[in-house]
Amino acid sequence: MKLTNLCYIINDRSEVLLIKKKRDFGAGKFNGVGGKVEPGEDLLAAVIREVKEEVGLDVINLQALGFIEFIWPKEKSDWNQRCYIYRTNDFIGEPVETDECCPHWFSFDQIPYDQMWDDDKYWYAQVLAGQEVKKRCYFDLAGQVIKFEDISN
Repeated sequence: MKLTNLCYIINDRSEVLLIKKKRDFGAGKFNGVGGKVEPGEDLLAAVIREVKEEVGLDVINLQALGFIEFIWPKEKSDWNQRCYIYRTNDFIGEPVETDECCPHWFSFDQIPYDQMWDDDKYWYAQVLAGQEVKKRCYFDLAGQVIKFEDISN
């Protein structure tokens, strides 16, 4: 199972920074900032690196909120991943567009769920509130959630 991360960056206007992916996995969808953990890389170092690479921000005082496991049918099992979730209100710089994504700030009540992964509507409120998540999400081949559950390990 791949290791990935997402970081939810909240500004002083209570807006969350989401990125619209331009290419690769998730192209055209809004998501939190993040990406892959490289082999042997520390989880915290990986999310700090990914945020810098994707939107040019330096994030500090990250709050680790747990993880979500994304499980796909066997035809797409290479998409399976454990995604570690982080949140912060502390960052340096202004988000910039890169070759990979375009950043946008959204108020919590204007999050574009219709342009995001189907599972996001099940857990975003917890993360934005700073609550721990330990979840497992099963998708069908079309990317629709067929089961979403709390897990403890």
